[in-house]
Amino acid sequence: MEPYDFRAQRLFVPDDLGAGAELSLDRDRAHYVADVIRLPVGGAIHLFNGRDGEWRALRQPAGRRDVVLACEAQLRPQAGLADLDYVFAPLKHARLDYMVQKAVEMGAGRLVPVITRHTQASRVNTERMRANVIEAAEQCGILALPEVAEPLAFERWLAALEPERRLVFCDEAAAGEPPAVLSAAVRGPLAVLIGPEGGFADTERRALLARPGTIVLALGPRILRADTAAVAALALIEAARQRA
Repeated sequence: MEPYDFRAQRLFVPDDLGAGAELSLDRDRAHYVADVIRLPVGGAIHLFNGRDGEWRALRQPAGRRDVVLACEAQLRPQAGLADLDYVFAPLKHARLDYMVQKAVEMGAGRLVPVITRHTQASRVNTERMRANVIEAAEQCGILALPEVAEPLAFERWLAALEPERRLVFCDEAAAGEPPAVLSAAVRGPLAVLIGPEGGFADTERRALLARPGTIVLALGPRILRADTAAVAALALIEAARQRA
């Protein structure tokens, strides 16, 4: 395969990709290619769809309003995602956008919004979340797109959590365990839980602590904002996975 060009423009497409495949882009993607990055006819762009790896594609001659791309060569085979659920109480607007993007960058395999007692954002725009997933993947060289789950009430999520999935509970009210304990916990299915801006209710905390195998993780001596806690927790998980 050719050396990977990290400076190349990348575009997520829903179409199947393969040798010789030609794609006629929809209006939004055509606008991006033709008018935003101004890719000339014959110019190259990297395409991925979350299934078929990453492909170098060339812009083909077409009608004035059409953008057609032809796959030329596969640059990277498809990669999978870690079996890592990032579970969080939704935030509002821009802070949720930031948190989703960072969770994708940090290797989350599934994004699970959970409505807790003190969750401040009662409505969750999952389509906007998916758009942020795609944008983060395009910008960071990621091939596999994390799943975005529909929001669940806290009690329903906890009851449905698989027994074999270890739960890392980031509890701002507890001293917790040092990050070193993660090394033995990250080899299998994992869920990382970040609470709402108002913290967990006592009943929620008791339910989490009662679950067998729950790891209470401390993120430092200061109270972190929920979006900051997301980056801190996932960075610790990634470091532990690299060491395991």
